Amino acid sequence: MRGAALLLSPLLVAGCATHRVTASAPASPAALAIKWVRTSAEYRALATQIYREAAVVVARRALARAPRTWAVILDADETLLDNSLEAKERAAEGRRFEPSTWARFVKRRVSTAVPGARPFLEAVRAHGGVIAVVTNRDEHLCHDTRENLRAEGLPFDVVLCRPQNGPSEKGPRFGRVASGEATPGAGPLEVIAFVGDNILDFPGGSQALRDAPETSLADFGERFFLLPNPVYGSWERNPER
Repeated sequence: MRGAALLLSPLLVAGCATHRVTASAPASPAALAIKWVRTSAEYRALATQIYREAAVVVARRALARAPRTWAVILDADETLLDNSLEAKERAAEGRRFEPSTWARFVKRRVSTAVPGARPFLEAVRAHGGVIAVVTNRDEHLCHDTRENLRAEGLPFDVVLCRPQNGPSEKGPRFGRVASGEATPGAGPLEVIAFVGDNILDFPGGSQALRDAPETSLADFGERFFLLPNPVYGSWERNPER
């Protein structure tokens, strides 16, 4: 799900570009983060690059595996579906995140495909992979999520939302995909890649990795593929430095 606030360090925003555009009035860090996602060539290029790199790895690993014996797990929000419109609307109205207004936005089914997502999913399907979407959208929003994915031409085999009043931790749902429980008839599946925008979208991932040895990040670029999200995330709770 989404973070409690649209907070972003000015230093992080400044690092997104080498040139600053002079504006008549300084924009807030949150507004700059939203603008970067919605308007920058850098965001589009970076998301596309990550998905292309993931596709190369998946294609290589698929060669040694029979079709429908392996899977890719992806997050939905800011990984497959771009919800920056919701963030922009909320910021313009000076509102904080609220589950009720978020639900109304999801039901509008207006989120757009993240750059690079559609070609990647099409490649996974062409190579014989099972596409599993594991999202922390609440279960009562799962139907609208599936319809939004379909409207954007994003193929999938299964969407696992957060159980109503259940934990946000994704490990048990990752396990359901791997065991084959989530895709009856497919049998056990080897999950060869994960794609997300939050460190918690990956098995064993946590904000503690910011201080861990570099070897702890060995799966990133090989099995884990992380998309940029400067608008919200579990990083918001990190202490300042």
